[in-house]
Amino acid sequence: MSTLIGKTGIVVRNIPRADSALIDELDRFGVATVHEAQGRKGLLDCAIRPIQQNQSISGTAVTVLVAPGDNWMFHVAVEQCQPDDILVVATSSPCSDGYFGDLLATSLMARGVRALIIDAGVRDTRTLRDMGFKVWSRAVHAQGTVKETLGSVNVPIICAGQLVEPGDVIVADDDGVVVVRRDELPEVFETSRKRARLEEEKRVRLAAGELGLDIYEMRQKLADRGLRYHDSLTDLQG
Repeated sequence: MSTLIGKTGIVVRNIPRADSALIDELDRFGVATVHEAQGRKGLLDCAIRPIQQNQSISGTAVTVLVAPGDNWMFHVAVEQCQPDDILVVATSSPCSDGYFGDLLATSLMARGVRALIIDAGVRDTRTLRDMGFKVWSRAVHAQGTVKETLGSVNVPIICAGQLVEPGDVIVADDDGVVVVRRDELPEVFETSRKRARLEEEKRVRLAAGELGLDIYEMRQKLADRGLRYHDSLTDLQG
């Protein structure tokens, strides 16, 4: 599959999709927990930010490779989308133009697409928020695009520093975006579930007044590293 990265003029109609129930459940854990649960991998660059707040999603990645300043392949990609998909877009060279606005969002919403993740720019952001269409992007820019150059749909892409293959699972919220390999979803789900349960147990203990120093058994390790306690500054001046 990696040999297809950067290839243009390709549209793959049928892609593998993971268990939809597990995809939906992964959303409730959030990006930070999922990222930690899968060994701190898959996190997109921190420049990819939401245009809205207090929203989270998970879904299947439909990947799109576009040329700089050209959104032609968005229109090709719409036809390949299914309900609950997430469009994940990368450019063949860096570009911050506004590839995407309310008209394309209207078309994607009609197909049941949940969100857009794009390593480039978008525009019409106030209208997109009013529509309730969720977007995570590198830039917000009013500069428009043309429709002249071929890209590809449903091939592996590098989006914001991460390999995303069609059919991978995307989780996004206020903290950013993380990709989960489709075949690793059951394991990542279970690990995320366990991690979320442990975090809740720790939250209860912290709220009851216990210290992180004791919950995480840090005291001996700190001492081994040379941390020493003194009752006052005068102890250090003697």
